[in-house]
Amino acid sequence: MSASLTLVVVMSVLFGAGIATMMERSLTRVLIGFLLVGNGVNLLIYLMSGTPGLAPILGEDVDGSEISDPLPQAFILTAIVINLGITAFLLALLYRSWWLAQLGARGDLVDDAAEHVEDAEETADLIRSSAADDRAVQELIDASDEEPDAGGDAEPEASEASEASARRGGRRRP
Repeated sequence: MSASLTLVVVMSVLFGAGIATMMERSLTRVLIGFLLVGNGVNLLIYLMSGTPGLAPILGEDVDGSEISDPLPQAFILTAIVINLGITAFLLALLYRSWWLAQLGARGDLVDDAAEHVEDAEETADLIRSSAADDRAVQELIDASDEEPDAGGDAEPEASEASEASARRGGRRRP
């Protein structure tokens, strides 16, 4: 057997094994089959590239018919990169499939209970703080809306809330 015939046999075995493996239902076997077919395609491109020649660099004393075609090498490198990207995508699908299979009846609803309790406590604190702020604002509004007493005072009497507001830098209405 010559080297080219050996590569043709190896390529055929890779294609056959890859396609047979990809027909299984398991995503792991589909991934393995895809890798085998990808390597078979790389060998096919290499076999179709023709006879090897000189490096594809033109010089003064190099005949153009003696150099090898660089395009098949570029195709093989591109095929390797594409194969790597699709393999990464299939690995992500495999992991996601495994993760969902481990969850069982719960499905995709995986949550940390402690995280929910912490979020609920933060929300309750915010609601309590907001309610206290609302009461303080309402007391200030009520205090500022009081009428002056009949004694003729020009300024209304300040309630505790308006005094506290004045101490914090707030202004009283005249």
